[in-house]
Amino acid sequence: MGLRKLDIEGIGMTSQRTRNRLVARLMEKGVRNEAVLQVMSRMPRHLFVDEALASRSYEDTALPIGHGQTISQPYIVARMTELLLEGDRPPDKVLEVGTGSGYQAAVLSPLVERVFTVERVEPLFRATHELLHALGFRNIHMFLRDGSWGLPQEAPFDAIIATAAPEVAPPALLEQLAVGGRLVIPIGKQSGSQVLQVIVRHNETVYKAVEYEAVQFVPMVNDKP
Repeated sequence: MGLRKLDIEGIGMTSQRTRNRLVARLMEKGVRNEAVLQVMSRMPRHLFVDEALASRSYEDTALPIGHGQTISQPYIVARMTELLLEGDRPPDKVLEVGTGSGYQAAVLSPLVERVFTVERVEPLFRATHELLHALGFRNIHMFLRDGSWGLPQEAPFDAIIATAAPEVAPPALLEQLAVGGRLVIPIGKQSGSQVLQVIVRHNETVYKAVEYEAVQFVPMVNDKP
């Protein structure tokens, strides 16, 4: 799909007023981080979905983006971003596993110094790379590769966020966390329950996981390294 003309402001169901209503719903659901809410209020989510779905882009729901992938529900994007930012200090260097539409990376971009993001589906990678470049996100660095292996050449990371669900946290991602870093990741089987976890690396060998709410993500696919 070629990149359509970028209407960042939007009209009607893609307007700023509609974005503001979405942010109000996020607040009602418990999102409290003001910086996250401000970014969500400005982010043109309608540009990250197919043009035919643009009128639904500010509904609080996941939407298909092709290739068996989805753009996450805005509440989940806000909640995962909020959890990622809850450390002792804001993360400087963040890895995202599963670029998808690029929306989560775009939300992170104004909040952290550098975003590294990996995507395994080549057509999606190319379309998203084009979109993020057109929108002017210069601190997002995209890589075409299997996300479960992370990005060891750029490690360690202050935080890692995964937008696909493995059954257990991939050891490679845990190893690429800096001491004090946090991994925000959905864990569980595609056919069963999944739960959002935050795993903090306390030292070289000790990790502590805290479970939050039930979620539903596409499965994390493992390719050969």
